Amino acid sequence: MLGLVEPQSSGLGGGAFLLYHDAASGRAVAFDGRETAPRAATPRRFLDANGHPLEFYDAVVGGRSVGVPGTARLLEAVHRRYGRLPWRELFASAIDLATHGFPVSPRLHGLIAEETHFVQARARGYFLAADGTALPVGYLLKNPAYAATLRTLARHGAAAFYSGPIAADIVDTVDHAPRHPGDLTLRDLARYRAIVRRPVCDRYRGFRICGMPPPSSGGIADLQILKMLEPYDVASMGVESFWSVHFIAEAERLAFADRDAWIADPAFEPPPRGLLDDRYLHERSRLIRATRTLGHALPGDPRHRLALPHALAVAPGGAAEFPSTSHLVIVDRYGNAATMTTTIEAAFGSRLMTASGFLLNNELTDFSFAPTRNGKLVVNRVEPGKRPRSSMAPTIVYDRHGRLYALAGSAGGSLIINDVAKTLIAMLDWGLDPQAAVALPNFGSRNGPTELERDTAAAGLAPKLRALGHEVHLIDDPSGLQAVLRTRSGWVGGADPRREGRVQGG
Repeated sequence: MLGLVEPQSSGLGGGAFLLYHDAASGRAVAFDGRETAPRAATPRRFLDANGHPLEFYDAVVGGRSVGVPGTARLLEAVHRRYGRLPWRELFASAIDLATHGFPVSPRLHGLIAEETHFVQARARGYFLAADGTALPVGYLLKNPAYAATLRTLARHGAAAFYSGPIAADIVDTVDHAPRHPGDLTLRDLARYRAIVRRPVCDRYRGFRICGMPPPSSGGIADLQILKMLEPYDVASMGVESFWSVHFIAEAERLAFADRDAWIADPAFEPPPRGLLDDRYLHERSRLIRATRTLGHALPGDPRHRLALPHALAVAPGGAAEFPSTSHLVIVDRYGNAATMTTTIEAAFGSRLMTASGFLLNNELTDFSFAPTRNGKLVVNRVEPGKRPRSSMAPTIVYDRHGRLYALAGSAGGSLIINDVAKTLIAMLDWGLDPQAAVALPNFGSRNGPTELERDTAAAGLAPKLRALGHEVHLIDDPSGLQAVLRTRSGWVGGADPRREGRVQGG
């Protein structure tokens, strides 16, 4: 359904991470539906003829950026393990809406109007009116091709996505793109598997918090942020006060430095065990100062519990991640719960639409464009069959007695990490309900400028932060946070007011 009504953000042409709480066992399980690079991919994929990294949109638009989609395999894997309703029934409402049409929302209209990279005739024909303008708000948009795809998946399962006509359509769309054709093959699709992983879990102020493990950096980074803040009384600092924003942003710098240096697809670059070691993070935490900002933080060496290493055998390497993703949180009547983040990466992904009615991702641009830095290998470099690092951070919180307590997650590219950290701190330290927590102004640092959400109360902190040496940028951060929290009277939820989501229960 999201792939139909929010096609700019997610859908069958992308990937997802899902954390599931199984009420019967009381345990959390992680499902990895991250895209993979084609077998023909090389570390020089996003370098120009002179060996320089491509400009972002030169890399994004076209077939070169498309990874093997993972969402269909993930959803089937979760359903086979935990589903209650027949698989075929799950598609009915989306098929009906794709057949008969849905009204274009204000947000979808606005994003189409801003889009300047539709180079494929099929995508232009779907999203633009005959005069080349964005489809108006309320326009009844039908997608019969997508309805046919959903009917095929309902009858034949995810296998029909990874072989046969749908798979051939994906390969043809990628490899014959009007700009930067790709090198995807039918074998790449046939070999794709979703992976069941063990969540990364640790304690924060008595709560047990579980997140997504690599290739997502979200779980480890958020746990690092929280554990580095634990020695400090964030609650008494006040809700998004100057002091709490300073300390949280400093912890985020340190976490992002480690993320860039150490986290990638664990099948290629297993993360060091010490990333969540208490002694290591305590030493990292001591780098935070009340009198000045760290500015740009250096990674530590968790292998040897060094807050600042003498030398690193690997080099940090960043990648661009854009806030065009979907998130949802669900708790059912039986006590089971799911928190899932799903994406096609940038808004409208690679800008390639299949004849099967869905957009394809540009997820491979989540790899570091340059495979080396200062003569050292970057862990998140492109390699064949590899899953690019993500920042998606679906999160589950258990209380002091081991009971399911809260779930959270967000859209937003690499901003996800900071936005989820804000929401967890708001609920666990500041005692806010989920709606108040997600609605708080977004802020933080990705180990660069300190970023404050424009036109909010947080933006007013800029002068004081600059006095401590912070380089402050005011930014738009539409996030897409969702959270639920268990109270004595039942579950309460929060939906990000910056987007079109809502809380619904029964």
